[in-house]
Amino acid sequence: MSARTRRQKAALASQGEESEESLSNNGSVSTPSKKRTASKKRSRSSLRDEPNENIFLFAPNLIGYFRVVLAVASLYYMPLHPRTCSILYSVSCLLDALDGYAARYYNQSTTFGAVLDMVTDRCTTSCLLVFLSSAWPRWAIVFQGLISLDLASHYMHMYATLSVGGSNQSHKKIDPKANWALYKYYNSKVVLFICCALNEAFFIGIYLLSFSSPILSPSLLQPLPDAQPLSAQPGNPANPAPSSLFASPWSAGALEMARANKIDSQIPWIITIVSAPIMLFKQYVNVIQLVHASQLLAESDKQTRRASRK
Repeated sequence: MSARTRRQKAALASQGEESEESLSNNGSVSTPSKKRTASKKRSRSSLRDEPNENIFLFAPNLIGYFRVVLAVASLYYMPLHPRTCSILYSVSCLLDALDGYAARYYNQSTTFGAVLDMVTDRCTTSCLLVFLSSAWPRWAIVFQGLISLDLASHYMHMYATLSVGGSNQSHKKIDPKANWALYKYYNSKVVLFICCALNEAFFIGIYLLSFSSPILSPSLLQPLPDAQPLSAQPGNPANPAPSSLFASPWSAGALEMARANKIDSQIPWIITIVSAPIMLFKQYVNVIQLVHASQLLAESDKQTRRASRK
């Protein structure tokens, strides 16, 4: 018998043993289609085992929704009830720290939650600054500039982070070499909380002073002589007594009317003066953040243009 014939017989014997082993293990001959079917079954089984999470019902996101409700309620009371508005607005701002803690505690940090948190902050602050623009007409351009800076800075920062770093990149992850103030602002929870809390406290203090300080709002104590009663207007009491009218019908004091003089201005002054330096630092961070985000986007554009020319 030749060597070739012996090799052929050995190969046939080996195939026969593999067939017998397959039959003994599975009871039938294994085919590629059956292997694919078994693989699909395992995939479906693994998908069934995974929990079906609803991102919208995560604990930090529920806190975020509650913040929105409180913010809307504070806007409703803003023209006529400064005390109620300030309490609701302050609670909404303080919950900003709680949703971050809940995200870390329950391991529920999400991109949706981060964007919801930032959008809520920007919208509530903008609404308060819009009211201050009407309460302090001379300083309207300053408040309008603060609104623009706040929105532009945070939008460009978030967009640059997601565009350059990808969807998994956090907007709070800052290179320490970028800028010391920006790095400290985002990487220290204490600094971030103090800056955000006192920044909002400054604007709340200015808001309360528009109802309580004759020094800043002389019209609070200067009724028009021989004035006729005002007609009913949205947000104004119907037909108030002539003695309760103020020189400027568009001032916050005119909206509050008699209640305005009952607010003591001492506490609003303390809040405003103490929080003013932190507010200025926060605006400095906004400027640095805007510049840093612009540089990131410009550098990304350079790399894209270089790649397109190759």
